[in-house]
Order: sequence, then structure tokens, then C-alpha cells
Amino acid sequence: MASDPPMKIIIAKTPAPGWVGGFSTSKPQFAYPDPDLSSLPMLGNMDNILKLDRQLDVLWPEFSWETVPGDPSSRCYQMFAPDISRAGYNKFGRVYSIICPQQGAYTQTLGDLNVEVTVTSQRGWVDETVADREYDLVAADMTVSAQIWFGPAAKDKTAYKLLELIMAAEGLPFPLDKANAIQLDLHHVADPEQPIISVRSGASTDFPIPSFATHEEDAWAVANVAVQIGPIQPSGNAKVDDFNAMIMDIFNLATGNLLSLGNVLTWNVWVDAPTIVDRAEWKAHAEKWRHSIDTGHGSPDGPGSKPRYCDGTYFNPIDAVLEKEWDLIKAWLKKHVGWVADLAA
Repeated sequence: MASDPPMKIIIAKTPAPGWVGGFSTSKPQFAYPDPDLSSLPMLGNMDNILKLDRQLDVLWPEFSWETVPGDPSSRCYQMFAPDISRAGYNKFGRVYSIICPQQGAYTQTLGDLNVEVTVTSQRGWVDETVADREYDLVAADMTVSAQIWFGPAAKDKTAYKLLELIMAAEGLPFPLDKANAIQLDLHHVADPEQPIISVRSGASTDFPIPSFATHEEDAWAVANVAVQIGPIQPSGNAKVDDFNAMIMDIFNLATGNLLSLGNVLTWNVWVDAPTIVDRAEWKAHAEKWRHSIDTGHGSPDGPGSKPRYCDGTYFNPIDAVLEKEWDLIKAWLKKHVGWVADLAA
């Protein structure tokens, strides 16, 4: 069985100088075991870049989800591309910005699709001096959405060209890039009315974590996040809404229901030791990463891993997935265009 390519990452074991601290203990309700951050306002994620002094880089973003929602034995594990996700904070420990991950998926009919978990607002703290970083290093809240758009390999696909032509003929939106991405709501697990999700210290305890998805020997600390997948944001146009639902169904066929409605996506964020923020680089970081994926170059800091089950077996899309993808496209064409395509992928 082929193994994933080795990751070449330099670990900073000692935090950079300049730490002052104090923000995490400024209010008693901030403390573990159940940090309450509700007294802090939710701040726009890119509104306070000039206040950033320090950062935690997520060198191993380990994701997990059930490929068959509700079946624990179907759980998969996948490390997304390294060093895209970060938490940025000032020298006192107040969090002012969080960058979340991006990932690509390949479908046989439509080529590649990109997904980004986009942070819209956040609040929280980091404490670099705690004795046990596994339990009380960080507490943060954030609101997020998922954005899905076509990658570079899609442009050569017959289905992509056909669908783009149909949508363009009526001036309808088409997710050809991030600016025109399909928007998917994410919310707190088991509470669709609560958009705020929590980042808390330690690895998730909701499911077993295999050794290939842990990094105790190399990482400086670990935290965890869990979100539940909500609905696609409506466009107000039935043709567009059905189109977006079709694209998401195809995406979920390829990824094992990674973003299927109601599924829970969890990630353990294994970080290196705190470093100094380059504010200009921080502001450009996510755009640089997105540009790298959109020009077909992949992650600037190396690829992630392939999804696999707890026993190490690699995940493969279901049999006859190509036929199922075309069935979805043909159903949309029949409903909204009035004919059924007989085309090769």
C-alpha cells in the first residue's frame, strides 16, 4: 500500500521572545474547565491585523468525519494541507484573527473543487505560559462559513464547459472562482440556531484517534474544533439553488459526505510553538494559498494526507460514482433546461 508523502516541516519548540500575557486571566469566567467568552465582542476577522504580535501555526490540521453519517465505523481521518491555519493574537494573549483551512477534492465529471472554511468573526485568548498546554493553552470562539468553487482542472471538463455556458446564457452566478463560491452555513453541533463554534485546548474526545492522526512528539500543543454542516445559502433563484445543491451532492460523492447536511466535521489542530507575526504576510497569507491552489500548484507548504479509516485503510469513493455524478447533472438539465445530455466526461 502506498504511503503518504513525508512532510518536511521545521518545528519551533521554543516560543519567540516578547510574550507579556495576562489577558487569559483578566476575567474569572475565561478560565477552564468551561471558558465563557461571551463578554467579549465578536470581532471581524480581518479588522485588527495591525494589533497582531504573535501567532500559532497549525502545521498538522487533522480532520475527521463519518463518511456514512450516523455510522461510527465509517469515520475517516485526513490531514489537510499544512500551515494554512493560524491563530493570531497580541503580546497579552488576546486573539484578533484566525485563518482556517482550504482543501481540494477531485470529481470525475467536474474535475477539482476547492473548499475553504472561512472565519467571519472571532474572539478569545492564548496563554503561552500555562504548565499543561494540552488543556488550557487557548480558548476561542468563531463564526464560519464554507465556500466551494471550481479549481483549475475543472476548466477542461466537458460537463464544466456545458454548465458554465448554460448559466452564463442567463447571467446566473457560477462558482468559477472563490469570489463566486457556493456558500454553505456551518453551526454549533446540535444547535442550528447557534452560529458560534468553539476552539478549545486538547484533542477531541468524541471518537478514537489513530496514531497516524496524532503528533505529540513534534507538535507544541493541540486544540480541537467541531462544526455541524448547515444548509446552502439560498440565492433567491430556484435554478441556481438546484444547481448549487447538485454541485454539493457531487462534491460529497467524491469526499465521502465531508460537507453533507447535518454531518459533523471535527479537526484537531496541532500547532508549533508561538512565533512573531509579520502583519503584511498575515494579511496576504490566505490569498497566497488560494492562488497557489487555483493555479494548480497545490499547497505552498506541501500536500496533506489521503483520507483513511481508523484501521489505516484508505477511503475510496463509492463504486459507480461516475454514473451517479452524471445522473445528478442530467436530472438538473432535464428540470431546468428541458433536455438530457448524452456526453462523455
